Amino acid sequence: MVVFNFMEHRKMTEVTTTVRKDDHIRINLEHDVQSNGVSNGLEGLYFDHQAAPEFDMTAVDTTLTVFGRPLSVPLLISCMTGGTRIAGDINRTLAEAAQQGGVALGLGSMRVALEYPETVLSFQVRDVAPDVLLLANLGAVQLNYGIALEDCRRIIEMAQADVLVLHFNALQEALQPEGNTNFSGLLAKVEQVCSALARDGVPVVAKEVGWGFSEETCRALAAAGVAAIDVAGAGGTSWSQVEMHRSENEIQKKVATAFADWGISTAKALCNARNCSPEIIVIASGGLRNGVDVAKSIALGASLAGIARPFLEAAVRSSEAVLQAVQIIEEQLRISMFCAGSKDIGELQQTRLLQR
Repeated sequence: MVVFNFMEHRKMTEVTTTVRKDDHIRINLEHDVQSNGVSNGLEGLYFDHQAAPEFDMTAVDTTLTVFGRPLSVPLLISCMTGGTRIAGDINRTLAEAAQQGGVALGLGSMRVALEYPETVLSFQVRDVAPDVLLLANLGAVQLNYGIALEDCRRIIEMAQADVLVLHFNALQEALQPEGNTNFSGLLAKVEQVCSALARDGVPVVAKEVGWGFSEETCRALAAAGVAAIDVAGAGGTSWSQVEMHRSENEIQKKVATAFADWGISTAKALCNARNCSPEIIVIASGGLRNGVDVAKSIALGASLAGIARPFLEAAVRSSEAVLQAVQIIEEQLRISMFCAGSKDIGELQQTRLLQR
């Protein structure tokens, strides 16, 4: 079990990147920070139920290979945290469950490991997750604030990661008093990183953090050379609401409050990404909460489905609780596939969804 003492840590430390990390964990666990007034869009879609599937459910195969790593389930424990002792404990708990469950794992932003090298241990989980598809993570905008290609390579090496995620969080940065908001010329720098890392054999994933990508942005990211797009649409955790709870300034709180329903739904963002290029791997995330949501996302063209908050809530209990959450989602997915008449992930990606 992870032991928390957030407030003591905050009182003893100036508000640095590391303190902000623990603030984000605390707020996600203690407050309702789900999007308000916008859903993931999946509730309006349903499978054409097959009452006579004509095969044994034991034949359902949820396995697949992504970026050269075999997965038991098309599930990603999404990028969440790192950089503090508490975050490190959570990452190891998540990694142990990911290894046992055969699912992918994303690490939180590793900018902090560049700023404070002593925090790197909180991101190092390969010893407990040797076979896991592991995603390192960095804010894309940091390429405009001194982070260079060699820093990206250092992050990948520190985490022994298979993939680099560059996350895009313009709204969150705009709402942070210390936010980095210069996004000018960013895509050209992303293209340089993608090109260089492709030569290293490391794919780059472009990820939103909860407001989704437009089709225009998806096309621009594909042109920049990203290997995958994690749409992270609206309908789940709203980082504008997280920043509202984090702020101690009433004006800033009121500014953030207005964005509770901002963003492109996950369902719409998935279609945007799928339409931009047939070569792009699409990852669905943003308010997915069960295996039926995962199944619908794959039917919309995703190869992986990312979930964060339910796994964070489980991780503060134990790796067994995280593994149980994975197994529940896996069984829900398996039953969805059976009743949709899909024997494997390839067939599920070709399965039609209907609109209510």
